Order: sequence, then C-alpha cells, then structure tokens
Amino acid sequence: MPFDMYGDVILTRDVTERGLRAGDVGTVVERHVVAGVREEGYSVEFFDMTGNTVSVVTLPESALRLPTPADRPAARALSA
Repeated sequence: MPFDMYGDVILTRDVTERGLRAGDVGTVVERHVVAGVREEGYSVEFFDMTGNTVSVVTLPESALRLPTPADRPAARALSA
C-alpha cells in the first residue's frame, strides 16, 4: 500500500539502533521505488513532542502502517 507524502505512519517494529520503538509515529518525507524489488521503501522523519527531529530512517513498507481510529497518542520518555 503506498503511503502519502507528508502523511503520518506508525512504526510496526523496533529500530533500536535509532532509538525508535514499534508504535512511534512519523511523517513520510520520501518514497523510494526500486525496480525489481517487491516492496517500496520510505524515508520517515520522527519528531519529539516539541517538534525537533529525532531521526530520519529509510524503511521498507512492511515496517509501517497507517493510523486507525483505534490508535491513541501516547508519550514515552527516553531513559537517561
């Protein structure tokens, strides 16, 4: 399923090397179509609650999903 540019997506798996966890919400900033590959890729920007960029990660489509009405915003603090 193609995701819209600048639309919100939800991470479906942890990306521990970037400090991201399943359930984190990001914004699609680029779509990557690779010939001969079954799955598209997306660059997704993740922000903290004050609007600062936490990470920009390129992920396969299978690592993302669209938000649904069942989703609720939540906050988690990073451990020091």
